[in-house]
Amino acid sequence: MNKLVLIDGNSIAYRAFFALPLLNNERGVYTNAVYGFTTMLLKVLEEEQPTHLLVAFDAGKSTFRHKTYAEYKGTRQKTPSELSGQIPLIHEVLDAFSIKRYEATDYEADDIIGTAANQAATDGWDVVVITGDKDLLQLVTSKINVVLTKKGITDVDRYDEAAIDERYGLKPEQIIDLKGLMGDSSDNIPGVPGVGEKTALKLLKEFGDVETVLDSIDEISGKKLKERLEEHREQALMSKKLATIYTEVPLKESLDALKYEHFDRKNVREVFKELSFQSLLDRLPGEDGLPVTEELKELSFEVVQEVKDEHLVSPSALVVEALGENYHQAEISGIGLANENGRFFVPTEVALSSDRFANWAKEESMKKWLFDAKRAVVALAWQEIELEGVDFDLQMASYLLDPSLSSHEISDIANRKGKGSVQEDEAVYGKGAKRKIPGQELLGEHLARKADAMYQLKDVLEEELKNNEQYELFNGLEMPLSVVLGRMERDGVKVDTSQLEAMGEDLAGRLSELEGQIHEEAGVAFNINSPKQLGKVLFEDLGLPPVKKTKTGYSTSADVLEKLSGSHPVIEHILLYRQLGKLHSTYIEGLLKVADSETHKVHTRFNQALTQTGRLSSTEPNLQNIPIRLEEGRKIRKAFVASKKDWKILAADYSQIELRVLAHISGDDRLKEAFIHDLDIHTKTAMDVFHVAQKEVTANMRRSAKAVNFGIVYGISDYGLSQSLGITRKEAKEFIDRYLESYPKVKAYMENVVMEAKEKGYVQTLLARRRYLPELNSRNFNQRSFAERTAMNTPIQGTAADIIKQAMVRMDERLEEAGIEATMLLQVHDELIFEVAEKDKDQLETIVQDVMEDAVQLEVPLKVDVSSGDSWYDAK
Repeated sequence: MNKLVLIDGNSIAYRAFFALPLLNNERGVYTNAVYGFTTMLLKVLEEEQPTHLLVAFDAGKSTFRHKTYAEYKGTRQKTPSELSGQIPLIHEVLDAFSIKRYEATDYEADDIIGTAANQAATDGWDVVVITGDKDLLQLVTSKINVVLTKKGITDVDRYDEAAIDERYGLKPEQIIDLKGLMGDSSDNIPGVPGVGEKTALKLLKEFGDVETVLDSIDEISGKKLKERLEEHREQALMSKKLATIYTEVPLKESLDALKYEHFDRKNVREVFKELSFQSLLDRLPGEDGLPVTEELKELSFEVVQEVKDEHLVSPSALVVEALGENYHQAEISGIGLANENGRFFVPTEVALSSDRFANWAKEESMKKWLFDAKRAVVALAWQEIELEGVDFDLQMASYLLDPSLSSHEISDIANRKGKGSVQEDEAVYGKGAKRKIPGQELLGEHLARKADAMYQLKDVLEEELKNNEQYELFNGLEMPLSVVLGRMERDGVKVDTSQLEAMGEDLAGRLSELEGQIHEEAGVAFNINSPKQLGKVLFEDLGLPPVKKTKTGYSTSADVLEKLSGSHPVIEHILLYRQLGKLHSTYIEGLLKVADSETHKVHTRFNQALTQTGRLSSTEPNLQNIPIRLEEGRKIRKAFVASKKDWKILAADYSQIELRVLAHISGDDRLKEAFIHDLDIHTKTAMDVFHVAQKEVTANMRRSAKAVNFGIVYGISDYGLSQSLGITRKEAKEFIDRYLESYPKVKAYMENVVMEAKEKGYVQTLLARRRYLPELNSRNFNQRSFAERTAMNTPIQGTAADIIKQAMVRMDERLEEAGIEATMLLQVHDELIFEVAEKDKDQLETIVQDVMEDAVQLEVPLKVDVSSGDSWYDAK
């Protein structure tokens, strides 16, 4: 059976453009409409399985309908240039897929679709129309379905005759009568003024069509309605004519010419790479369900059975393949090398048993170019091989050049830069349960290709970093930091598992007590962890007002429960139950699960190339998000202890670093004065904003000042501040206005940084870390507002991240110079955690304060609070 799919090109492109943020590729070309359209196209190909396919476009502004009514579509705003510029790119995508596209002078895409649909249905074909335009519902028959986008491009409704009857109580052909009576503001079809959908449907259900309605005015109740119908008789008939799809467009192509069989994967992948559609590249399946890469260029490489000096020269691109999320103690599946002497694959057993390889690895003068140097440092360290001489990190370079890119894998970078010929890892190793290491021949070629691509890419990315004035950030900060982080991951941090187990028992007891209390207050026993049961108890049994509903019932999310806070005692207890439950499962049980059975250490993984601000994050386990607002959460830090007897834990925390950075960047004299004279910044802000003396500052004044001080860094709105302080939006706005009047250079900074970001397309930190913000030009208010807040915040938050990273690199150097017994264990937000021998604790305190407070020179002093104790908890 033939199946024809007809796509309304302009409608879907328009929907996609406004549904997605204003994305652009590396060349600065806007691609959000193309991306959304292509996503929809892939979904259609997968779900509809068409035998024939056509995408119709409007040919121009003027059509035969303008001869009937010159103002047809006259109220439409001019198509944004950001969208119209993407239509040719959509054409390129369709051409790559070998999909027919068509437009006809004087006709709209609707008319082309209507003509093709009728012809195909007449020949007995099944037809599916994909559109965002309800006008096309008039085409529905027993053979024609219309799939109508209702939100964005993925949320759709499918209409057959029964669905139209259910939605409107009409037959498909009556859709044009509906438009004739009620009009259509989007197309500037006038209809009958004062007649809306409800009235139009009532008239059509009684009389059938526009003509009969107009011939039966005497039978219609309502004097005003009668007058309107009589007065606008000709307008109603014209409106119906305008809404009627013309189904006799002289198509140049026959239906058979629309046959769709397959697409050339190479052509599609080339277009996707040009558009930077990496995520869509992964959705092009091969026969085995794995991603298919373009035909690989031939590469000559040697499988090394005995490591020789000729294989180990300087510089060399080095691939240490340690797969999996947790690469601590992970098996190394193989080694790839590329240098002036060729391309090599060294099997794991050959490399790890070779003294020559181990000596070369630890020789600092032998320069190595790596991808994710930290991973390589840690993986080799577990095999008791030191890695020194790391001279370039491809992943880090790509990340610094554009942290917003979704992927920084070797294959993606090679594709973007046109250097090397390498497959994605999934194409070689498989995915999920099917993931496995292939045979030596395939593995060897893959690693040799990776090394070859890295060898070619190094100069390209290094040049880009220099052009962006980011080479010092890369070479002087991130590169040495990756080695420091690698050592920290390898060393790990000790946890007292017996303490964790005791805490777990205490929490389990608390949870059991809370459960009983909640059941008693609710008057019924139920599963507190079941949203469905909880929703019934709260909103039906207890009669609390439901805040919002989901498809599955009442929402019981944290924000919903917080809004209900105070309405019933059970709410606070449920919130506490959830918090304690997360502590128990995620942190107590989670830490016990990952702690080494012999050393009792946990080896967190620091993500250096992930966040767009430059901040580090940690996973496996995440030690940066241990909730410390609850005392039970803070107590978890008691389990983090020194790994040696008579050693202490020392914590060093930057004080108000982001506000100090704001004072420097904005240059605001009042703000700088507060930090230069070591005043309490929140009290000083309250004095400036409320125009009072220090002794007159009340606790509430200081609390308000603190909220706006921290909030201003994140572009806080009057709504956000009102929620934080429990005041009205008007009061919050007045407070923010007074703050900005008190600190005029802060206000100027906020305005100027957004303006400059719109011009440049990015913001940057003091150390030249960039963040690209294409959404600054979005027509969507929410997206644009978020981007503006991000533009204000990123230079501050990013500079704070750079400062603590700089401190970590210099601390590593100073610890080695001082020769004291101390180890840097963790970085958490603005804090560095060390373990240190009791005898060296005072010396470490001096070094830490000296290094951290001198990490970067600002116009205001950096301040560090240092404390120590038997555990991380005691050190605070």
